[in-house]
Amino acid sequence: MKDFFSDRTVWITGASSGIGEALVYEFVRGGSRVIASSNDSAELKRVAESCIGMKGSITSLPFDLSESAGFDEMVGELIKKEGKVDLLLNIGGISQRALIKETPLWLDRRIMEINYFGTIALTKAVLPYMISNGGGHVVATSSISGRFGFPLRSAYSASKQALHGFFETLLLEHKSDNIKVSVLIPGRVRTNISFHALTASGKEHGKLDEGLAAGITPEKAAQQIIRGLRKNKREIPVGSKELLMLKIRKYLPGLFFRMAGRMKPM
Repeated sequence: MKDFFSDRTVWITGASSGIGEALVYEFVRGGSRVIASSNDSAELKRVAESCIGMKGSITSLPFDLSESAGFDEMVGELIKKEGKVDLLLNIGGISQRALIKETPLWLDRRIMEINYFGTIALTKAVLPYMISNGGGHVVATSSISGRFGFPLRSAYSASKQALHGFFETLLLEHKSDNIKVSVLIPGRVRTNISFHALTASGKEHGKLDEGLAAGITPEKAAQQIIRGLRKNKREIPVGSKELLMLKIRKYLPGLFFRMAGRMKPM
């Protein structure tokens, strides 16, 4: 059987930290050709230097998910250089720490532009090349907050829930084109996502939330994701015991809302 990593061109957004960075190392170590992207060129350089000596290769391609107008041209140039993209991992995104009543509409739009429109714009730009190449695998990153609401996460939760509708439809429409689709559902993972989460003023939250501090490591998250991708799972929960909330919300909604109402917003 063909190795999961061999002869693969893998594009990973959000690759300069957290889960994205951990996935870069997994794929390069396994022998894949990785395109690593984020909006932080300096950190991408650090990640690339950390891959020196590994079995595969890495190319850095910095860009901003909120500036999707140039994605078609960027992807076209990438395909000319790399030939194909077998696996697109949409990991990049931004979180939120603000009450609905305090969140200006421009901030809702900002979060939606990055998490939803940026993700689907890149996917739409890559999709025709995957189809012409005989297939591919597209991964989107949701959240447990993409399956239920949570205090201080209104726009974030909405953007992640929207991804489920888009990518489930993508799977249904293009299954005959050999397009595989997986949606990641991370719970608590010890990344810097809360540091960069936007407050009501648009400034960064600037600290590690207590819940995330107790989460699994990005390395463990990456391993869970790889196992799910190997099995071609449509949804891949990532985390630990907090993932039980997904089942409680689905099967015991009354209990969920009682529990959620007592949760500390942070």
